[in-house]
Amino acid sequence: MTTDDHVVFIVDDDGRIREALGELLEAHGMRAIAFGSAGEYVNAEKPDVPACLILDVELPDINGLELQRQIAVGDHPPIVFITGHGDIPSSVRAIKRGAVDFLTKPFSDGDLMVAVHTAISEDRKKRSERAELSQLRQRYLELTPREREVLPLVVSGLLNKQAASELGISEVTLQIHRRNMMQKMGTASLADLVRIAERLEIPVNHSRRGGGN
Repeated sequence: MTTDDHVVFIVDDDGRIREALGELLEAHGMRAIAFGSAGEYVNAEKPDVPACLILDVELPDINGLELQRQIAVGDHPPIVFITGHGDIPSSVRAIKRGAVDFLTKPFSDGDLMVAVHTAISEDRKKRSERAELSQLRQRYLELTPREREVLPLVVSGLLNKQAASELGISEVTLQIHRRNMMQKMGTASLADLVRIAERLEIPVNHSRRGGGN
């Protein structure tokens, strides 16, 4: 891991804590950017790289748990909570909302670094999945209107003859559209196409019926 392929955001109103955490992270070869309030963090320009958010629970402008709730609707880094006033209900609520860990001050450097590395790995994975999904959506948009009609019929389990009948076209024409559609979607098997359709949430309204191929 290099300092330019990730970032750790620190949000804590205690300047001494921000400085200590920044030094700790930098000592481990990690890039850190610190903020004194939730508002500063929210309004700041942020590098588009895998990240972790070390977030204090008690902040001057907004509770850390409330900030977690507010940013949950968008893409945000996994959160590692730190607090000097930890309680079980708060920690449970934070973890249920996806926080990586909930550390009570004073915590060990080792526990924090494990949580930070876990968070960055999670964010790296999520970013990869989002990029893959974006690519699949782009491929789907490149299909012709007819190919978009063929796709749900194929993944529903209809045989070529049945799908052709649904669309009022010949079986040969259906096979051509099916082949072109699968090539554009970058898949060579029906199983892969089914998984792609599920990820794209393409509705399937047809079920297998009797008939030959």
